[in-house]
Amino acid sequence: MASSSTSSSVKFMVLLPILVSSLIVATVGNLNQNFDITWGDGRANILNNGELLTLKLDKASGSGFQSKNEYLFGKIDMQLKLVPGNSAGTVTAYYLSSKGSTWDEIDFEFLGNLSGDPYILHTNVFSQGKGNREQQFYLWFDPTADFHTYSILWNPQRIIYSVDGTPIREFKNSETIGVPFPKNQPMRIYSSLWNADDWATRGGLVKTDWSQAPFTASYRNFKADACTWSSGASSCSSTTPSPSNNRSSWLSQEMDSASQERLKWVQKNYMIYNYCSDTKRFPQGLPPECSA
Repeated sequence: MASSSTSSSVKFMVLLPILVSSLIVATVGNLNQNFDITWGDGRANILNNGELLTLKLDKASGSGFQSKNEYLFGKIDMQLKLVPGNSAGTVTAYYLSSKGSTWDEIDFEFLGNLSGDPYILHTNVFSQGKGNREQQFYLWFDPTADFHTYSILWNPQRIIYSVDGTPIREFKNSETIGVPFPKNQPMRIYSSLWNADDWATRGGLVKTDWSQAPFTASYRNFKADACTWSSGASSCSSTTPSPSNNRSSWLSQEMDSASQERLKWVQKNYMIYNYCSDTKRFPQGLPPECSA
């Protein structure tokens, strides 16, 4: 019995680091290891030994990629450099989404514009197939001149969108007042560069100038501290390290007073559309989460 017990203990000690590390997966860097090119017929490429990913759009086609992993909660960062110059009509979409008719989705979409005019950053949250929760922003920098970090923090209590560490939007869990919240469906990361000149720029008035093609968006420095989903189970469980552990602090993270002030600054100075203020769109009353 003693030798059996000792053998079991040794096996457990060997397995323990593997079990702990699998709970919350921290993924950094190599884009080859984390993403698959899904469409574009050669217009999407992973370069520099997995350090850079580029999507291209020309008159024939756009391109896109998706993550190898599915996630159920996490903090996900990606650096993007958007299409420079006259990007009118183009959309660079970067988002989390599940599948099916009652899907969940957390969106960043970057709507191109004429040279010198600002990009519009479009955000939306879908839960159980229902969206219509748009907020739109200008950015306080030129997103085509260099890479900037776009982040989604998604935990059971809230979703926080951030740009270069500055929060721009918070969508709280309002299930207590009947608003579904994305918490049961694992999601993949998707991104695409595509032509949407029927609506993207000034409601479709400004069309894509194909003489400027190919259009290129670039990605690097992907990082995910997240619970991965595989074979119907999450890598996170009741044995997940406590939220005091830095690697899993996002599981219960909320905005402190400094973050709330930065959020107010962005929304005061750079928000250009908020569905929660659009009384004409919702004549029967604003959605319930708007007053939560």
